[in-house]
Amino acid sequence: MPPPHTLVLGRRIGGSDWPSRRLLPSSMVTGMSRATSFQVLRTSPVYVGGQLDESQAYFHRLFWTFPPCIETFRHCKPLVSIDGTHLYGKYGGTLLVTIAQDGNSNILPVAFALVEGENAESHNGIKAALETPDGGWLPLSAYRAFCIRHVAANFALTFKGKDARRLLVNAAYAKTDVEFHYWFDILRYEDPTICEWANRIEYSLWTQHCDEGRRFGHMTMNISECVNSILKGVRNLPVCSLVKATYGRLAELFVHKGREAEAQQGTGQQFTQHLVKCIEANLKTAKCFTVTLYDRDNSEFTVAKTTPTGSFSLGSYRVSLASQTCDCGYFQALHFPCPHALACCAYSRLTWEPYVHQVYRLSSVFSVYRMGFTPPIPEGFWPPYDGPTVIPDPNKRRAREDRPRSTRIRTNMDEADPNRPKRCGLRRQSGHTRWSCPQLRGTEHTEGHD
Repeated sequence: MPPPHTLVLGRRIGGSDWPSRRLLPSSMVTGMSRATSFQVLRTSPVYVGGQLDESQAYFHRLFWTFPPCIETFRHCKPLVSIDGTHLYGKYGGTLLVTIAQDGNSNILPVAFALVEGENAESHNGIKAALETPDGGWLPLSAYRAFCIRHVAANFALTFKGKDARRLLVNAAYAKTDVEFHYWFDILRYEDPTICEWANRIEYSLWTQHCDEGRRFGHMTMNISECVNSILKGVRNLPVCSLVKATYGRLAELFVHKGREAEAQQGTGQQFTQHLVKCIEANLKTAKCFTVTLYDRDNSEFTVAKTTPTGSFSLGSYRVSLASQTCDCGYFQALHFPCPHALACCAYSRLTWEPYVHQVYRLSSVFSVYRMGFTPPIPEGFWPPYDGPTVIPDPNKRRAREDRPRSTRIRTNMDEADPNRPKRCGLRRQSGHTRWSCPQLRGTEHTEGHD
């Protein structure tokens, strides 16, 4: 069961690759170590001549994780991002990865699944598991949220124009009700049907001001995209090798990040480098505020930003250190003091450290990587396996013999930078395109004289 107030960020469902299938049951179910992994293997029956063949079974789906990953999530930010990536083997499918993030913005995969593809059956299976009343994935234990990039991509299918899309994203990122309605009113003025479309989605699923800080500021699934650097190359591997690769990569990651956290703790630091940078930036901003104390017992203030001469106010915010809230919304959304809260701490001669979420402390980051991975049991020492041989379903083999190339396919979620210069597709130089490339002209000129 996930910890309370876990935020689930989901995108798509998806499958796998197979060779070395005869070793599949023993290597995944009993092979690596009895205490090293947790896995659920789903198979489908094999019929030969209309008769059930109990000695064989078709691979259907596989879920696996490892004890250190389960333990580590207790010390990470209480949210997970779920994303899928297509595999490139003989048999199609998608690898689902569940990703967590520690308080120093390091990402780590905590669970994996291989399913047959992005289809209604696999999607409904996962959806049913999440909605099971005693499964621990319903409020108040866990909450769903949508990636705003995917919401905007769906929006672009109905409404054209980048300006409207940008306004919708700005409304989603708004940390206060006032800011949200500012952008939403502009959308309503542009096209009332846009607001009707957006109102069909529950606000708590896609807006930051209604999520009560459960997102920790994560509005997109960028943490899922970053996991490709950790799992680079595994999409071309067969099933057994893929599972072993995830085990080895995670073991290496835990050792490396654990050493980093231990070294930082040795210097006497209490908080992560990510938090320290944010606090330093907020402290610079906090110097231009005027603070007024209203309730000493409950530490309630108003903070006004004034002109350099102090002649008039440029805006005022209410701050409560006791409830860790500020009218700007950043204190609640990010779980560490905003510039207004830091100004109140300085005014009252209080340290800001008690108002930082525990996840940003180095002790928590060190606890993330404290539990190590045990060396896998050599194949010769695996316990005997007594069960059907798991084989790939021939109906799921790719129609083409050639495996797909690992290429980045641009979609309507990809926004091009208008200021980025275009480069030649041949020489990767700016200033000209592939069709006007001097090198191409030189080649054509040479061929014309042959």
